[in-house]
Amino acid sequence: MSTDFRIANIIRSTTLIERNEQKAVFISFALVFVLMAAYYMLRPVRDAMASDWSNTEISLLWNIQFFLSLGFVAIYGLAVSRIEFRRLVPSVYGFFAISFVSFHFGAVMVEDPVLLDKGFYLWVSLFSLFHVSVFWSLMADLYNKEQSKRLFGFIAVGASAGAIVGPIVATLAAQTIGSESLMLSASLIMLIPLPIVYYLQLLKRTELHNESIQVDLSHMKIGGNPLAGFKDFFTSPYLMGIAAFILLYTAISSFAYFEQTNLLRDYDRDQRTQILAMLALVVNILTFALGFFATSRLTTKLGMPTTLALVPFFMCAALLILAFAPILTVLLALQVARQSGNYGITRPAREMLFTSVSRESRFKAKPVVDVAIYRGGDAVWSSAFALLTDGMGLGMAAMAAIGAGIAAVWAGTGMKLGSVFNRRTETSQNSEFASENSAAEYSTN
Repeated sequence: MSTDFRIANIIRSTTLIERNEQKAVFISFALVFVLMAAYYMLRPVRDAMASDWSNTEISLLWNIQFFLSLGFVAIYGLAVSRIEFRRLVPSVYGFFAISFVSFHFGAVMVEDPVLLDKGFYLWVSLFSLFHVSVFWSLMADLYNKEQSKRLFGFIAVGASAGAIVGPIVATLAAQTIGSESLMLSASLIMLIPLPIVYYLQLLKRTELHNESIQVDLSHMKIGGNPLAGFKDFFTSPYLMGIAAFILLYTAISSFAYFEQTNLLRDYDRDQRTQILAMLALVVNILTFALGFFATSRLTTKLGMPTTLALVPFFMCAALLILAFAPILTVLLALQVARQSGNYGITRPAREMLFTSVSRESRFKAKPVVDVAIYRGGDAVWSSAFALLTDGMGLGMAAMAAIGAGIAAVWAGTGMKLGSVFNRRTETSQNSEFASENSAAEYSTN
């Protein structure tokens, strides 16, 4: 028995990955690792730029981001309906990779890079909306349903690993080669997915033998009534409740982001990049730990109302502390708690809320909530923050007190929404139970 065969059998016994799947799975793991590592190298560079601008300028960028996101989602939906999927994924990644490389060389060529920096800021934010979504669409096109149940958990670890390694690289690079060179490095890394995608599509035919598998992206295509999602949204109090919960979250995240930006103004861009990369590293490690050890236990032990309200209650207390001690260390601790709590607890629980709506509503109305409401919330709250700080001159202590009040409302909304979810789930289960009993009675008769 050859060494390769023995290794393949060991992998199969420990991970449930069959021999013919192993090459494709490990390459899929590497692909999402590269994507997440590159993004988390670019993200600290993006956020470090923000401290060079006023709150009003950042608010304007967030408002532009809202309309840019809506437009790009529409363009992508149109592309889904017109371009063959095996060409669509490389096109999306290639487009972003070339654009990021162009930003770096553009910064070298122009005398005043401010507008280019703001364009880069918007572009990284836009990239964050698409790169993971496109990746999982690719995975759904490569593997069949039985394989996805066994393999996707392992592949997802690659995303977590990349989200941890990216900030480490950014921290070290900011100290040695500087944030500008870091941007070029991350941009060049973005070129790596192109040959990987094509090779995975080859493995789909040669080793996985899944030629008949075609990912279903019908929910992303533009067709029918483009306002159908908005109609479903505005006629459902439950979906509007989820939107209210998200809007209150964006209020707190906007506050924390703007105050973080203000407190980092005294540092140069490389120092900011290093601080923000370390922040991302701690957040991703905590998120991984929460997702692995805590999230499922919290929803099971505490229930949805308490789980949804847990992070908002904590943020309310943290913001009150910040009001009395408005310093960078306290704010960074607050940011770590907010981001890791959101990614590890609040976001998974929020996604569970959509399991109690119909499949059609999920496809039509969820993009309205995830894009229009979320990005719209960023735009509205950033404008409000700029008005209160640049316009009215409120300081961090006053803004923290206002934020604590918003967090308290957010917590109450989470409790109410979790209770509604429980009632809807219980009603659905009772209906299914009644249907099963009726069917059993009919068959007996």
